Amino acid sequence: MLGIVSFAHADDDFESCISRLKETARAAQISPAVVDRVLDQVSRSQRVLELDQRQPEFTQTFASYFSARVTDTRVSQGRELLDRHRVLLERVRAQSGVPPQYLLAVWGLETNFGSYLGKTAIPDSLATLACDQRRSRYFTTELISALRIIESGDISLDQMHGSWAGAMGHVQFMPTTYLKYAIDFDGDGRRDLFTSLEDAFGSAGHFLNRLGWESGLRWGREVRLPADFDYRLAWGTEPRALTEWRRLGITDAFGQRLPVVSVEATLRLPAGHRGPAFLTYRNFDVIMGWNHSVSYALAVGHLADRIVGAGRLQISPPVDDLRFAPADLMEIQLELNRLGYDPGEPDGRLGPATRQAVGQFQADRGLIADGHLDPAVVDLIANSFKDSQRAKAP
Repeated sequence: MLGIVSFAHADDDFESCISRLKETARAAQISPAVVDRVLDQVSRSQRVLELDQRQPEFTQTFASYFSARVTDTRVSQGRELLDRHRVLLERVRAQSGVPPQYLLAVWGLETNFGSYLGKTAIPDSLATLACDQRRSRYFTTELISALRIIESGDISLDQMHGSWAGAMGHVQFMPTTYLKYAIDFDGDGRRDLFTSLEDAFGSAGHFLNRLGWESGLRWGREVRLPADFDYRLAWGTEPRALTEWRRLGITDAFGQRLPVVSVEATLRLPAGHRGPAFLTYRNFDVIMGWNHSVSYALAVGHLADRIVGAGRLQISPPVDDLRFAPADLMEIQLELNRLGYDPGEPDGRLGPATRQAVGQFQADRGLIADGHLDPAVVDLIANSFKDSQRAKAP
């Protein structure tokens, strides 16, 4: 298989990059006519580059992200659509093992149940991002896949519009995902995720199944932590047996004891100790295979539950939580490092290493060590760093 190389260089202009992308596409056995027809029309989008820097899954607070996506209106729509498409959704469940409510939840989050599929020209988005330094290799691969889809006839160039990042159709598949997992569920000879709900639902179920969906297992659940809980257990993402969490005093959201079943679960506190707590199972990780965001997967799981009759969260996330731009979080990571706490390589993302560093900082100061950057902790880190700098001054 042809290796994909990065074409982004600081001194490159867009035209030179497109010329090299054409060479790679031809070397990948894409028809020269398709290559020229598509890439001769692409243009660089500054808007796409701006959106790539501030994806909501990673820059919004959990409260703002979650509340904007799991709404009463969306729940009501999901229940209505469950009734309307039940026969089709059950056919998909029979083939994939994925229950209807999860397919609807993904559809709801990705395109608001098909009401907005995106208006950005996919070739423009992918070419712009392939010619940008940040993730050139990844988006070059996606651009080559988009050309293959056009060449196959599944989607025409005129039809290929979607999100700023290149995702398309009712369930917003990236081109490489489209090639690997989209299926012709309606049997018309084309994999059409734009106008065929049969193909869209069938492909979504097929994708989740291939990612490892376990039939009969839910995504997870909201839980309640005991007053004396050791929050260091929430720093990482290592699963424990559900019976172990039960032994540690965790109950369901209503105070009932957890079931004694052979399931491993991961504790997640997306808004720290002041917000809701969740135990997530293997299918939660499968949902994150679709979109690698804890907030996204929690929203999908909870929306799915609401569609089939569950109520709201028992504990709402705090609305005064902080929103971080990557540069702001990177500065906090640098401050932690200089204070003697290792958050890993500063990258502007709140990963396990950063949560552990924050948690250890909190523990050393007698705070609840949940590893979460709430407003008080951020101020304390900044002030501690300033104090340490003053102490070092001659």
